[in-house]
Amino acid sequence: QVRLVESGGGLVQPGGSLRLSCAASANIYAMGWYRQTPGKQRELVAGISNDGTTDYADSVKGRATISRDSAKNTVYLQINSLKPEDTAVYYCNARPVRMWHAQLGYWGQGTQVTVSS
Repeated sequence: QVRLVESGGGLVQPGGSLRLSCAASANIYAMGWYRQTPGKQRELVAGISNDGTTDYADSVKGRATISRDSAKNTVYLQINSLKPEDTAVYYCNARPVRMWHAQLGYWGQGTQVTVSS
């Protein structure tokens, strides 16, 4: 069992930035961030594997950067130029393969991000 502890959510004004952190209790191949709004499926925001390969949703390309500190088993997600449509609960995920559309791996408890003036 891998435990994931997320931090960094909150209320942000449109155009602002936020940085989410997720610390894992063990090293695992791929880590990523998903988000979910009421009535919608959870969707990938960004993911990164141990070799540094990154994947981004089209909705955040150019605004988001995912990074990883392998020594700390921690992944970070920076999103700039935030929009109201970025409002969601963000979930950290850790999985053994870089297959982001498969329902697998371990999940954090979720952290609310609200973009509003």
